[in-house]
Amino acid sequence: MPQVLLIEDDTSVRDGMELVLRRHGYGVETAATGEEALALLAGERGAAVELAVLDLMLPGMDGFEVCRRIRARTATLPIIMLTARGDDEDIVTGLEAGADDYVVKPVTAPVLEARIRAALRRAEPGAGVGVGASGSAGTGAGRPDHGDRSEHGGLVIDRAGLTVTKHGTPVALPPTELRVLLELSAAPGRVLTREHLLASVWDHTFLGDSRLVDAAVGRLRAKIEDVPARPRYVQTVRGFGYRFGPL
Repeated sequence: MPQVLLIEDDTSVRDGMELVLRRHGYGVETAATGEEALALLAGERGAAVELAVLDLMLPGMDGFEVCRRIRARTATLPIIMLTARGDDEDIVTGLEAGADDYVVKPVTAPVLEARIRAALRRAEPGAGVGVGASGSAGTGAGRPDHGDRSEHGGLVIDRAGLTVTKHGTPVALPPTELRVLLELSAAPGRVLTREHLLASVWDHTFLGDSRLVDAAVGRLRAKIEDVPARPRYVQTVRGFGYRFGPL
């Protein structure tokens, strides 16, 4: 059973969400503060946690800082943030801090469970990767591949091993950012819309929210580009979306 860490200070909300998650077959750890959550993750119980649901408005250490500290410890733990206000600035700040997805409270049980399932699928090694933007596996036109390994001006992407290196140095990417890179690099030069990336990476066919894509691209650029403000790899095509190269 997948183990979820629920970080929420409101007792009634926390208890209700815990009940819903347990009914859907999840194991649940709970924390009322960011400090409590970080201590849990650092201990033996934290090793079993596969996903965190994080409220942004926490007493003491707020959710933004908790998210940053979790990301400093691990690149792979999916984080879904909860925001009560739906405020654009809060959402953008949370995504920039490293959250993979967000939901606005009050959230219904089907929506929360669907987001958790999608986030866990993204975190599964090899699930859905190796299939390019065209929908077919293998080498795309003009793609400098050697089997499942491709090299692009110092950036090496191993689709089979799910690893990325830059000038020989490993680059740690959370599952969401890795999947964005794999999707874009499968067809260098091809423009992919934000809607395409939302559907293929986040499985959000019901949510036309480009902030998820833009934030993930921004975090990805900070890790793989020499100068993130002048990207060589993940380029913006204004009014359309993003493309990988050409370099």
